[in-house]
Amino acid sequence: MNKTGYLLGYDIGSSSIKASLIEIDSGHAAASAVSPESEMEIISSRPGRAEQHPELWWEHVMRATAMLRSKSGIDLHDVKAIGIAYQMHGLVMVDNQKRVLAPSIIWCDSRAVETGNKAMEAIGRKKCLRYLLNSPGNFTASKLKWVKDNTPDIYRRIFKIMLPGDFIAMKLTGRIVTTPLGLSEGILWDFQRQRPADFVLEHYGISPELLPEISPCFSVQGEVTKECAGELGLKIGTPVAYRAGDQPNNALSLNVFNPGEVAATAGTSGVVYGVTDVATHDAACRVNTFVHVNNAPRTPRYGVLLCVNGTGILNRWFRTVLSSWNTQGLSYEQMNAEAVQAPAGCDGLFILPYGNGAERTLENRNIHASIHGIDLTRHTRGHIIRAAQEGIVFALRYGLDIMRNMGLSIRVVRAGHANMFKSELFAEVFAAVSRAQLELYNTDGSQGAARGAGIGAGIYKSFNEAFANLNLVRRITPDKKTGHFYEKRYAEWKDILKQHDSSH
Repeated sequence: MNKTGYLLGYDIGSSSIKASLIEIDSGHAAASAVSPESEMEIISSRPGRAEQHPELWWEHVMRATAMLRSKSGIDLHDVKAIGIAYQMHGLVMVDNQKRVLAPSIIWCDSRAVETGNKAMEAIGRKKCLRYLLNSPGNFTASKLKWVKDNTPDIYRRIFKIMLPGDFIAMKLTGRIVTTPLGLSEGILWDFQRQRPADFVLEHYGISPELLPEISPCFSVQGEVTKECAGELGLKIGTPVAYRAGDQPNNALSLNVFNPGEVAATAGTSGVVYGVTDVATHDAACRVNTFVHVNNAPRTPRYGVLLCVNGTGILNRWFRTVLSSWNTQGLSYEQMNAEAVQAPAGCDGLFILPYGNGAERTLENRNIHASIHGIDLTRHTRGHIIRAAQEGIVFALRYGLDIMRNMGLSIRVVRAGHANMFKSELFAEVFAAVSRAQLELYNTDGSQGAARGAGIGAGIYKSFNEAFANLNLVRRITPDKKTGHFYEKRYAEWKDILKQHDSSH
């Protein structure tokens, strides 16, 4: 197949929309754009709520695409395929005219926790773990049940439900389609029977007609419509050929496809995602198992995901609050520089980074963020910033211990050289505390989505071809002395977590 032209990837985040162009022949990133420059609004009408307007995502898809055209000077008629990565677990509802019925209930919204807990009891823990590999929890199916119970006027008008990436694909192609991966992240996939989980729908009283058509992650899932082509400057008929949630896609962008390979990210949330060929689960559902992008009947691939909701949002919160001490504001680079000046261990200052709703690793409890051991005569802004970064890493290690107890091998972790991994301090503490070698690559979710589109459209014949030019930026090997120091700190942090959690 002709290797000239470009691949376009979108990453639909809750903070921003990223778009990238990849040169097909060289595999190099030709251009990228982000919209908006500041973070998108998350509507929180009450504690535990988090919503966004899907049309806001589309508005910034259009803006990011326009920026991509103007920055690169590339004719987007030369785009041969489009891929989409997206924030996982969100619920989008449309009527039979494809009009959005309500703001999307997004990944960090906690309203459906009790709905999922009751479903686990009613369906039976053993059945849920065998067929779903998870509890219904606070995922998309439970969010839809919450809508059914609490806003029946909206529920009655639903034609189809979608995940955020499904919605963007619908805007591009006019088709409403989802994937097995998407259904698994909504806890709507039966792993034993390899089909939608009818028994979950039946328990919730939800018609299977509300689910979209199903298509593989790597496949032509629709083509750009005339209307959309005019809005974005694309060629009519350009195939949308890949779709995945942001964390499976992050793994793909780092060439993580096989058992034993592990990916990480530290953006709005902090995630470690390990691939296995065993349909495994955590008995307490503190980490979750989903279909991986390259899952196939003869070569099963599952992604075991641990998530700490309060990661980047904690860093952002401190930036906002601490900027009031500096009339010029405070950049993340300045924060990192100040954190390095504070000693390892922060002179006894600890932070629990759990201020963004219910946390899966804590069995869906919301214990809020908190600062422990602050000394008003000694601790500086730098101590606070460093303690936040250390606390995030400790929370990730807490989840890593769960994954290791499930049998996953975590010796090497790959991550994009982005977000909090741009901080040398954060990266070094992560390697020391996780006891894993950390590899940082020059890639991101939108570039991964573009490469995925090349695979789905048949432009690349293998994963190796698609990721041949993935560039390693830095490799960090855990230092034994530093690791020994942080092992003691982590034990102290866990004691504080246990005491604080039991008081809630």
